[in-house]
Amino acid sequence: MEKRRHIAFAGVSVAMVLLTAACGSSKDNTAGSANVQPAGGSQTVGAGASASAGAVAGAGGGYEAGGDTGAAAGGAAERTGPAKQLAVKEDAKLGKFITDSKGWTLYRFDEDTPKPAKSNCNDDCATKWPAVPADDATATTGIDSAKLGSVTRSDGTKQLTLAGWPVYRFAGDDKPGDTKGQGVGGTWNALAPDGKPAGKTAATDDSLQLMVNNNAELGKIIVDGDGMTVYRFNKDSAWPMKTGCLGACLDTWKPVKAVDTTKVAGVDAAKVTSFKRPDGTKQAAFDCWLLYTFTGDKKPGDINGQGVKGTWFAVTDKGKKAGQ
Repeated sequence: MEKRRHIAFAGVSVAMVLLTAACGSSKDNTAGSANVQPAGGSQTVGAGASASAGAVAGAGGGYEAGGDTGAAAGGAAERTGPAKQLAVKEDAKLGKFITDSKGWTLYRFDEDTPKPAKSNCNDDCATKWPAVPADDATATTGIDSAKLGSVTRSDGTKQLTLAGWPVYRFAGDDKPGDTKGQGVGGTWNALAPDGKPAGKTAATDDSLQLMVNNNAELGKIIVDGDGMTVYRFNKDSAWPMKTGCLGACLDTWKPVKAVDTTKVAGVDAAKVTSFKRPDGTKQAAFDCWLLYTFTGDKKPGDINGQGVKGTWFAVTDKGKKAGQ
C-alpha cells in the first residue's frame, strides 16, 4: 500500500510539472481556462555575419568580441565622424539602405528603443559599433528630414537617430559599401530610409508591438509599440490565467491587445500569449501574466503605475515584477 501511495504521488507531481510548463507554452487560453494561445508565429532573427566581421551572436548587447575586425586602421576616423549628407543605396539582397556621405553603411540595433529613443550599445559594444554623431547630418532624396533627430548617450554625447532609432557604423566594414554588419547577432541590420531594418519583408518589419526599454530606475522593462510601460496585477492569476481587473478597474488600467509575436523585440516570443477576456476581447500576456497600460502614464517612459496600491508593477524582460 505504501509503495502504491508513493507511485501515485509521483504521478501527481509529474502532472503538475507538465501543467506548470504549459503555462508558458504556446497554447490557447480563454477566460477561466488554463490553456494558452500564441497571438502569432515565432519571432525570426537575421543570419549572423561572417567570422571576418569580428563579431558573433551572443549575450551582452547582441555580439561577442571575436578578434580582429579586419578594418583598416586608416578607416577608423572615417567611421567616427559626422555623417554629413546621408545617401540612399540599393542592393539586390538588402534593397534600399542608408550610407553616410563617404559611403559607409549605417546600422540600427534591435535592442535599442525608438520611443523614447535610447541607445543600449555602450562600452565594448560601442567600440565595435561606433555611434554616428548627431551634428552635421542632412537628409537627401528618399529620406524624410523630419525623421532625423538625436539622442543623448550615457556618456553625454549626442547620437544621430532616424525615426527614433540610434544610428551606428560597423568597425568590421573594411571599405565604404560593405554591409558585413548585416544580421550580426540577429540584432543588427543596415538601416532602411524609413528607419526600419533593411532586407526584411513587411511581415518582419519593425512595427513593434512589444519591446524592451532600459529604464534608469527599474532596469529592463517591457513597453508597448508606442513606448508606454506595461504592467501586471497581483490580483490576476497566471495559472490558471484569470483576470482580477474588471469593471471600474478597466477605467484606469487598459488591457494590452493581443500582439503578433513576430513583432516583439528583447523578450522571449514563445512566452508572449493571448487571453480571452470575459467580454470576448483578446488581451496580451507575457509568461502567463496579463499585460496592461496605465492611464496615469502620459508619455513614453513614464512609470507612474509602478507600485500603485502595492499590487501593480511594471514587467521586466523576464516577466517578473520590476523593482522586486
